[in-house]
Amino acid sequence: MHGHGYAPQQPPPTSGSTHVTLRVVFVVLAVVTCGLLAWAPMLRLAIVTRKSYDWVLFGLVTALDVTALVLVGIDPGEDEFQGPGNAGMVVLLSTLVAAVAYYLFADIRHFSRFRQPQYMGYAGPQPTYGYPQQPGPAPVHLRPTQPHQPPAQQTPPPPTRPAPARIHQVQAELDELSDYLRKQEGGN
Repeated sequence: MHGHGYAPQQPPPTSGSTHVTLRVVFVVLAVVTCGLLAWAPMLRLAIVTRKSYDWVLFGLVTALDVTALVLVGIDPGEDEFQGPGNAGMVVLLSTLVAAVAYYLFADIRHFSRFRQPQYMGYAGPQPTYGYPQQPGPAPVHLRPTQPHQPPAQQTPPPPTRPAPARIHQVQAELDELSDYLRKQEGGN
């Protein structure tokens, strides 16, 4: 009939509280240093997600931090910043805000995928015992035929236990099939 679908992705080995702790540590690290270490959360994000886009953003944040330090370093003001120093501080603080905001957004989005249940398959109306059911045509699922090609070293998926909702669905379908067969035998 219907298979179990694909096995859900396994969550990373760390717990949810560890993720929150790491988020707090990296954000505090960037804020306490006034943006000098804004590259650190971006580095962690790039390592965790392994996306090229995050690596590019890490390089951009690092380059902006270095540029801001150079601008502050060449500032000729003695007591207060002048033009280059002010520009360096604006770049540093703007980079801090943008890096922290993107880090929190992307990190939360990345790890929320593992917590959300992903249901594969169709769960039709479940029969309720004691109430009459409307007989209807059974859905027909056809797969398109394809020419047979030998698979290239196909490995079997790891064995998984079906979810309890799936067990109830199968049990309901078997009960419905049993009732249908009893009606057919009694009617003939």
